[in-house]
Amino acid sequence: MASKASLRPIVISGPSGAGKSTLLKRLFSEYPDTFGFSVSHTTRKPRPGEEDGIAYHFVDRPTFEKLVRENAFLEHAQFSGNYYGTSIKSVEDVGTKGKTCILDIDMQGVISVKKTTLNARYLFLAPPSLEILRARLEGRGTESPESVRKRMDQAEKELAFAETGAHDKIIINDNLEKAYDELKSFIFESL
Repeated sequence: MASKASLRPIVISGPSGAGKSTLLKRLFSEYPDTFGFSVSHTTRKPRPGEEDGIAYHFVDRPTFEKLVRENAFLEHAQFSGNYYGTSIKSVEDVGTKGKTCILDIDMQGVISVKKTTLNARYLFLAPPSLEILRARLEGRGTESPESVRKRMDQAEKELAFAETGAHDKIIINDNLEKAYDELKSFIFESL
């Protein structure tokens, strides 16, 4: 078995509301010493309960743009008026702790990471349907109608991208237990 630090990073993508955060929280709770989450930067405001440095590195737009100019990001994108990015340092920080890095990034991030030497494995988490995804987003109570519309438009693009074969595996999150078992099978198949 390879050492934890030499394991390939895992890139997980999928539309907002597909269940990535729920599944990853469970994985990290069950295997706290095995995986590390690369904490992304964002210019969006924290949601209730989100802590800086844990959920995201919350920064202002000038700080984010300065990091872009310094080539500090492995990938970055703009979505719903806010910037999001994965810094090279955040991925390296996980590896130095002897953990496999998990990256939760969008479609543009997947395209960007595929252009690097990261040698990641790619997983796409899909909702059972667009109707169910809309209900999940509206059920959060944190999204404006405009935000839901933008997220649904993006979800359609991400689902089409997933169909191109860009990912090593697609999991449809129609049952949380089944999706979690499939996630673990994919992640541990190389261990």
